[in-house]
Amino acid sequence: MRYRELGMTGLKVSEIGFGTIPILSGNVPVLPKFFSPDNETAVAIMKKAYDMGCNFYDTAIPEEYGDAEFKLGEFAKTIDRNKIIISDKARFYGGGEIYREVLRSTENLGTKPDIYFVHQVDDECADEVFGKGGALDALYDLKREEKIGFTGIASHYYSVLYRGAKDRRVDILQGSGNILERGMLDRIRTEEAFCGKGFILNKVYAAGLLIGPFTVPELIGGILEYPFSCALLGIGTFSQADDAFGAEYPPVHFSFEDVVGRLKKGFDPIGCDRCEKCICPYGHEIHTTFRQYNYFHLGKEYWAIGKLGMDLEKTYKHCRACNDRVCMNECSRHLCIPEEIERVIGLFEAYGDR
Repeated sequence: MRYRELGMTGLKVSEIGFGTIPILSGNVPVLPKFFSPDNETAVAIMKKAYDMGCNFYDTAIPEEYGDAEFKLGEFAKTIDRNKIIISDKARFYGGGEIYREVLRSTENLGTKPDIYFVHQVDDECADEVFGKGGALDALYDLKREEKIGFTGIASHYYSVLYRGAKDRRVDILQGSGNILERGMLDRIRTEEAFCGKGFILNKVYAAGLLIGPFTVPELIGGILEYPFSCALLGIGTFSQADDAFGAEYPPVHFSFEDVVGRLKKGFDPIGCDRCEKCICPYGHEIHTTFRQYNYFHLGKEYWAIGKLGMDLEKTYKHCRACNDRVCMNECSRHLCIPEEIERVIGLFEAYGDR
C-alpha cells in the first residue's frame, strides 16, 4: 500500500480508503443483495483491509449510512485506534445541528472522529454552511475543543469545493471523480487554491457502474495521476477488499476519448466529463442530466429515470426557448448541448412510464 500526505494535517493516509456504505445492514435499493453483512462479518472485512495496509475509513450518520457508523466503531475497538483515521459526516448545515451530530457520532463510534465533514453541500445551502454560526463555524469550534481532529466539506460541486479550498477553517475536502467524470478533477489540479488542502476522492467506480467496461486495476490506476490524498472505494465483501487493497496498481493513463470509445462498445454515451462549466441561465444542472443518461445505460435504469423525472421537462422547455446558448461557451468537450438534451428527452419518453 502506498501512502499520501493529507494536506497540511501532518497525517499520512493510505492511497485507497474504505467507504462503508456497503457494510450497512438493511434494504438499500442502490446496493446489490449480496451486501448487508452482519456485525461480525463487517468487522472482519474492515480488518482484512487493515491487514493489507488500509488506514482510512469513511462513514456517515445512521440516517445516511444505516448502521455502518456503529460497525466501524466496533472494528476500531479491535485494533490500535491510533493506527487508523476515521472520517464521519452529516447532512446538516446549521451550527447547532452539526455540533449535535458530532457528539452523537462520537457516541456511536465510541471514539473521536479524526475528520468530520459537512456532507452533500450544494450552492443552495452553501451560504448557511459557510456563514456566521453555520456548520463550518461549529466544526471549527469543535476542532479547537479537540472533539474532532480536522474539519471538512464534502460536495459534488466544484463551486462549493473551490469555496472550501479558499477558506482557512477547512482542512480537508471530499469530492467525486473517476476516469469518465474527470472534469472537476482536471480543474482542481490546475487551481492553486487547492494546494495544501487534503482531498478525499469518492465515486472512483461511479457507484460500481464502470466495473464491466473497465477493470478494477484500470479504474484505480486511471485516477492515480490526480492530486488526491485518498481514493475511497465502497467495500462490502472480502473479494472487494482483495481487489481494492491486495495490490499496488500502476498508474494508467486514459484519454477522455479512450474512455468514451470503450463505453461505445455498449451504448452511445453523452461525452460529458462533468467539468460543471455549463452554466445554465435558468439554473438547470445540465451535467447532472447527462450523468443520468449515461448511468441509465450503465445499469441504473430505475434510479436514473427517477432522477430525470424531477427536472427534465423544465430543462427541455427552457433549453428550446433559449437563444443565448451560454451553456456551450465553456464546455470543455464542445458538446452541442441542445441536441444532447433532445437525446435525453427521447430516452425519458421511451422509458419514463415503465
